[in-house]
Amino acid sequence: MYQIKEQDWKLFRKKLPIWQEAHMDKLNQEYIRLLSGEGNASDKFWELEERIRRDKISVGVVADMRRSQMYSNLISLLLHEIIREEDLDGFSEELTETIKYVARQSRGFAQRI
Repeated sequence: MYQIKEQDWKLFRKKLPIWQEAHMDKLNQEYIRLLSGEGNASDKFWELEERIRRDKISVGVVADMRRSQMYSNLISLLLHEIIREEDLDGFSEELTETIKYVARQSRGFAQRI
């Protein structure tokens, strides 16, 4: 398992709130479109409730901030397209390459099943 470097941990703690804020802004815009669309108010209400229930457990909204979870948090952020590979700039080369590799392998596996 990858040993978390202090510089990577500090950078992750700095960037995560920025990534989460951008993700939640995107979600809010989606909710506005949903509520502004055609249809019954009750249908839109219940659809929004379901979306929020699902979205609020995303690492893009709330993350387990234990240092040991940084690795899986980064992979999840990439796989759910909350961040892009370019957002890993600044992290150590070892971490960046490992995260990119695991995310690509996971995407490939998901496409095969």
